Amino acid sequence: MSSDPAPNPHATAAEVEAARRDPKLANVLYHDWEAGSYDEKWSISYDERCIDYATGRFQLVAGSLGWPYGRALELGCGTGFFLLNLMQGGVAKRGSVTDLSPGMVQVALRNATNLGLDVDGRVADAERIPYDDNTFDLVVGHAVLHHIPDVPAALREVLRVLKPGGRFVFAGEPTKIGDRYARRLGRITWAATTQLTRLRPLRSWRRSQEELDESSRAAALEAVVDIHTFDPDELEATARAAGADSARVVTEELSAALFGWPVRTFEAAVPPGKLGMRWAMFAWRTWERLSALDAGPLGRRVPRRFFYNALVTGTKPSGGPR
Repeated sequence: MSSDPAPNPHATAAEVEAARRDPKLANVLYHDWEAGSYDEKWSISYDERCIDYATGRFQLVAGSLGWPYGRALELGCGTGFFLLNLMQGGVAKRGSVTDLSPGMVQVALRNATNLGLDVDGRVADAERIPYDDNTFDLVVGHAVLHHIPDVPAALREVLRVLKPGGRFVFAGEPTKIGDRYARRLGRITWAATTQLTRLRPLRSWRRSQEELDESSRAAALEAVVDIHTFDPDELEATARAAGADSARVVTEELSAALFGWPVRTFEAAVPPGKLGMRWAMFAWRTWERLSALDAGPLGRRVPRRFFYNALVTGTKPSGGPR
């Protein structure tokens, strides 16, 4: 890691403006900015709750055959949420993490060390993965494909570094329809919360103006780094065109997303710690119940394109990429 760039935790207004014209710069600035608070912002942990969530997403799209995979790579690792929890859940023995953001790689490696996991890391571009051909048994990512300018190139790189027969799993990718309703709900919730907390009886629920301004700059970058949304059929076709065998997309979260996006936005708009553990448990348990509804009755009746999250998997042909 000594030769990797140093993280930049606070983007200036000028850097934000430059990033509007450069999605990769935007990704670095935004994720360096968020690295220190990302786990708290998204309620990420490395305990049973998130281990079950990560392994559940993996099983949903790829099943549980072949566990544990020998060596796994995570693209766009962020703080390591997906791979580290998959490793704790028995999906893989050894891991490597990559991200464009030096700050995120630092946090992911620190989290891995704290968990006693065998993980190395590099600052890397998903379109040019800095590993040899046929290196990994598994490549994973969570909420990463929609940040990558050239998704087909990244998938070809994934297949290159996979061993023949190796598998990739990408989860947490926004669908076209899901992204539209999630963003609208988020904007409405943010506006309502920040306006209502101006009222005198609710001022203790208001973040400082400096924090709100910083959140607004971060949101401006987030709008730049979120490059793609996906149609499930098109995502499957993209994976097949990149050379994957057994390409498959499943979707999840409809009622859970309609509930979860306003909740997460509200949590981000009020001071940290204000809501407390009772709120956190209410939000999590409600999300779990709604997710079960989505996976059951709604999943059987509603077309997959209306759900928020897309998950895609495929394997490298035994003879290598086609």
